Amino acid sequence: MNPVLLYDHPLSSYAQKVKIALREKGLAFEAVLPDDFGTGRRDTAFVAANPRGEVPALVVDGAALFDSTIILEYLEDRWPQPALMPAGPLARARARQIEEICDTQYEAVNWGVGEILWFGRATGALADRLNAVAARDTATLQAWLAGRLGGAEWFGGQAFGWADVAVAPMVNRSVHYGLGPAPGSPLDLWHRRVRLRPSVAGTFREFDAAAARMAEAATLYTTGGRRREYRDHRLEWMIRSGGIEVVTDGLAADNIRFSWPGE
Repeated sequence: MNPVLLYDHPLSSYAQKVKIALREKGLAFEAVLPDDFGTGRRDTAFVAANPRGEVPALVVDGAALFDSTIILEYLEDRWPQPALMPAGPLARARARQIEEICDTQYEAVNWGVGEILWFGRATGALADRLNAVAARDTATLQAWLAGRLGGAEWFGGQAFGWADVAVAPMVNRSVHYGLGPAPGSPLDLWHRRVRLRPSVAGTFREFDAAAARMAEAATLYTTGGRRREYRDHRLEWMIRSGGIEVVTDGLAADNIRFSWPGE
């Protein structure tokens, strides 16, 4: 088998999910940060691998795959051991539900906080309002996840698995933002356990290193050289939280984009 190539950004929760799965399965891979990420270029190997211009994208034996869930399903099908998806239809459905909530509603809130903290898209009263909504929504999502975890060690019960892979980047990013679970709560204790797993610890170290450089990198996106993608639940969260002017200002400055093929 040829080396596995992963188009990656260490801050992407979706890419983190794939890296944790690859590491859990003991698969060596080369992580590449595409230099055309967010530029709108259409003539690159990265865009050939994923026409949406989004990370992650995986290239295995010349075949390109995109969308983190599809990539995880491929990894589970091709390298079934160690298994990440639990046995039994109900347990598998519940794991997929947790992943769906994390990939949509939870990611959108985390992304919105990053738009304010790292990219300065809102200040003053608007930033206060958006941050307040983000804190409220994060608490709601974490309460839902805590209910799914219950008193178990992992989201799948006794074994680390698919749902833990999906939740880990989301909760860890909230912790980075100062919006983590209450100290000593079951979800907080789960986060303390999960970050010790080698697959997760390495992925989180990469996130921390990239986050420390965001102040210098943010200008690439605020000057129009690169554009942040406002799509799906991200766009919905920003508008319903009162940040429609963030969107209109970004469109005027040409430093936000929508999804392919329109962009």
